[in-house]
Amino acid sequence: MIYEYTPLASWAPKDPKRSKARHDILTRQANESSVTATTTNELTGPKRGLLAALRHSMPRNEFFAVLYILGCANGLLGRTIYALNLEGWRGAVLGFELNVIVYFASFAGVYLIASSSRSQTRTWDFAVALGFLGLVSLPIYAMSWVAVTGLSLYILFFANDGCERRRGALILLALTLSMLWGRLFFQFFSRPLLALDATMVTWMLGTERIGNMVRFADGSGYIVITPACASFSNISYAFVCWVAITQWANHRWSPIDLLWSSLAISSVVAINVARMALTAISQEYYEMIHNNYWRETLLSTLYLCLIIGFSVIGARRELFARA
Repeated sequence: MIYEYTPLASWAPKDPKRSKARHDILTRQANESSVTATTTNELTGPKRGLLAALRHSMPRNEFFAVLYILGCANGLLGRTIYALNLEGWRGAVLGFELNVIVYFASFAGVYLIASSSRSQTRTWDFAVALGFLGLVSLPIYAMSWVAVTGLSLYILFFANDGCERRRGALILLALTLSMLWGRLFFQFFSRPLLALDATMVTWMLGTERIGNMVRFADGSGYIVITPACASFSNISYAFVCWVAITQWANHRWSPIDLLWSSLAISSVVAINVARMALTAISQEYYEMIHNNYWRETLLSTLYLCLIIGFSVIGARRELFARA
């Protein structure tokens, strides 16, 4: 029996022309993909490179510290110019003692921010910085304190990676309460606050009042308690000083802190009410006390000593441990 072999598949060589055409098509597609990838990289590369360069150019702590320096400097300069235009050099000098608290709080807050962990700046930090610089650039000094408030809240809630950074943000947030938000609060509630001061003065003198006017003890007329004489502004300074010193010392809060902070606040209120009561004895006492430069300076110095003294006593454990 003879078997015939039949091949199952043909292994003939491929057509050279078809192979070359297919090779040309694949080469052209590869070139087009390469051009597309190159174009995409050229469009996105500089943006990514610029953002990466900004993120690596400055650590996060220094980035926040520079923003705070700009905001505080602009806010303090605007406040100084406003005080000079309103009260002149005499008013600026008389307020220097209490402004020491503001300067210390600004320094302590920025120092703690700058000495915090040197982590990398993030994308959202630049977005916050743009809003911050936009507010600071406005020709209204109060907007600088709005910017400082926003930056402090951002750090406390979203960038609180570091004990020093949180403490510095708390100090600067407390500073805005004295420089902006407390003043706005007083403008809205000035009538009851001034009436409260007048009530305490009448208790000491045993006289009567009409609104924020207190009758002289000798019955010769009335003294008007103005916002510049109110006790509320001194309370805000005491609050800022307490927060600045306790956070600077990294003080651990305890229930006894309520006692020392209350003493700091109540002491300045008591002295201010006593001063107004002395001026309300008679018109002679008013002229002698109210318009005396050296007595006003001595009184401001006494405010400063009491505020700092009770704040230091409250944080004495941590402060003296460092020494």
